Amino acid sequence: MERGKQNIKQVVIVGSGLIGRSWTMAFTSAGYKVKLYDILSQQIQVAMEAISKQMKDMEEMGVLRGSLSSEEQFSLISGCSDLREAVEGASFIQECVPENVELKKKIFKELDDLVGVDTILSSSTSCILPSKIFTGLKNVKRCIVSHPVNPPYFVPLVELVPHEETDPSTVDITYTLMKEIGQTPVKLNKEIDGFVLNRIQYAIICEAWRLVADGVVSPHDVDLVMSEGLGMRYAFIGPLETMHLNADGMKDYCEKYSESVRRVASSFGPVPEFSGEAADKINEALSKEIPSDPNHLGARREWRDSCILQLARMKKNIKSE
Repeated sequence: MERGKQNIKQVVIVGSGLIGRSWTMAFTSAGYKVKLYDILSQQIQVAMEAISKQMKDMEEMGVLRGSLSSEEQFSLISGCSDLREAVEGASFIQECVPENVELKKKIFKELDDLVGVDTILSSSTSCILPSKIFTGLKNVKRCIVSHPVNPPYFVPLVELVPHEETDPSTVDITYTLMKEIGQTPVKLNKEIDGFVLNRIQYAIICEAWRLVADGVVSPHDVDLVMSEGLGMRYAFIGPLETMHLNADGMKDYCEKYSESVRRVASSFGPVPEFSGEAADKINEALSKEIPSDPNHLGARREWRDSCILQLARMKKNIKSE
């Protein structure tokens, strides 16, 4: 398979949980050989079986990514429980261990001691700053955060967040690689707590919580405001383009609506504690609709992923028209 200018030959996924499995499938869909590492062979076996089943299921539904068959894609994956052996010859390593800063620091210190200067070390962290993970590493210039959105195989966005010492070429290579495997990367110019996606997501969560806690709206209806209102637009265009289109351009929007935006925004309350009476109220409402047991939650997640997959297919068809 012809590679892009980044010349990535071997990809290693560190961690065989749900995120690691999704990354594995994304890379193999583009024809990359992937070594899947975990500390226990049994965990790797469970992950391999799950990946094989999911690939076959998606192939039957006609939604498997890439030009290779599920069997061909699966043949590109090998498991390994020895980290030194796993990273031998690696060009790009994607870390997917639990969201714990000390654990991630430990993993990257081990990787830093094992790999050469040309290997890119990438973290899937959703919120931990690159400076908290990469500072002090010998190969810090080749370190970057590549934060996916759950589930990564179906939601293409990846936030690329550099350390202040990350070489620009590392960002460029990772950006090109993400595009090649079918993801949609966005570049952050510098690190910021929460990155971009979670800062926007947390702003929405906080206001939704406040509106329910203050008795303005029910948990069910505040979710409908997003799924049947804002979300309909935001599946295709972002908030800034929405502003631009909701008036005669951005300047016109600012002239017409800036006073209203500032007035409403100034009335937002403090950051919620996410506990107490409001938490009980919201939990009770959600649990009535979706009981908090593994079977009901798992079924709802499957339904969500199916919806996201259908939306992704529709967006792809729209873009190709």
